[in-house]
Amino acid sequence: MYFCMETVSAAGQACSQRMPVIRKTDFMTGNTRYPGQIDDNAVLSNRDHFTPQPMNSQDLENINVMSFDAMPTPEELHKRLPLTEHAASVVNASREALRAILDRKDKRLFVVVGPCSIHDPVAGLDYARRLSALQKEVSETMLLVMRVYFEKPRTTTGWKGYINDPDMDDSFHVDRGMELARKFLLDVCELGLPTGTEALDPISPQYLGDLIAWTAIGARTTESQTHREMSSGLSTPVGFKNGTDGDISIAINAILSASHPHSFLGLNDQGRVAIVRTRGNQYGHVVLRGGDGRPNYDTVSVAMAEQAMGKAKLAPNIVVDCSHANSFKRPELQPLVMTDVINQVVHGNSSIVGLMIESNLVAGNQKIPDDLTQLKYGCSVTDACVDWETTEKMLREAHAHLRSAPR
Repeated sequence: MYFCMETVSAAGQACSQRMPVIRKTDFMTGNTRYPGQIDDNAVLSNRDHFTPQPMNSQDLENINVMSFDAMPTPEELHKRLPLTEHAASVVNASREALRAILDRKDKRLFVVVGPCSIHDPVAGLDYARRLSALQKEVSETMLLVMRVYFEKPRTTTGWKGYINDPDMDDSFHVDRGMELARKFLLDVCELGLPTGTEALDPISPQYLGDLIAWTAIGARTTESQTHREMSSGLSTPVGFKNGTDGDISIAINAILSASHPHSFLGLNDQGRVAIVRTRGNQYGHVVLRGGDGRPNYDTVSVAMAEQAMGKAKLAPNIVVDCSHANSFKRPELQPLVMTDVINQVVHGNSSIVGLMIESNLVAGNQKIPDDLTQLKYGCSVTDACVDWETTEKMLREAHAHLRSAPR
């Protein structure tokens, strides 16, 4: 075939001042085609010569999955590390106390305090023993809940936490990590200390949920339907953080969603996929953690959160996270945030029911070295924390201030 090539404008008219495109005219048929336009006759001709190859589901499914490694079922892990009678009583009493605080039947504040993440169970238990002793000092005004985070959401990549990679060497022995996590929670509960964690993986609660008193849904997952559905079935009160951009509406929507029954795919104790049907969780609340580089713990931000929750017909239960954007990720500012929040409570605020503090034995944080023997004992490998001495001072000063002006 012979073609005539002519420069024309995008509107189909000859024009030297516009971006040209090329059209081809077939002198035999008079048809015009543009670059990228499919020749139907050629397609039909090629189809006549196409012989489909036999395929099965293995050619189409899991093409980017290397393996499926077996995990013990929740039931098997529970038998291996059973809930003791003492630990069960601690978990139950702690949940009841938290619900009473949210219902205003208990005038205390609850404080979720502890390492940004657990990576060393020895140092973690050292911290837990100290916190358990301090709880006895401040129990009149505050319920201390140890922050026990095993799963870390990452913005891009990085260590994903003790469950995902307990050996911190990219070996990803998740089965071992889950067992070590349950052992650690049991040890903390045996000390008489409530535990709080972030629910990131929707399967983990089946393994660990009987040892948890309080649950957080993080800023990156509060908007997730999966996490809202999961929260509707959790046995603990759940704090939903505002978004990383500071948007509180996603946390409010999450509370509303989680308060209703849901049906979704999940895992039962025998490790089988099941349809999970929930009642709905009536103890959702907002966690203000700042966002987009701006804090939101001040009186104006708290008042706006109260109004937004009231408009949604929700109880104005607010927890303030002293870390993250509220302290510009500078741990040395956490005491200032806590002092401000305690002052709001002392001066009559009734919507603030709790606080969160990122605290460890040693201040700051550290990178994970190739030689793990070089890790500094009691120092965070994720977000920077205040040290134990600062933690004691923060909690004791808050206790004294709250005692001077009881709610």
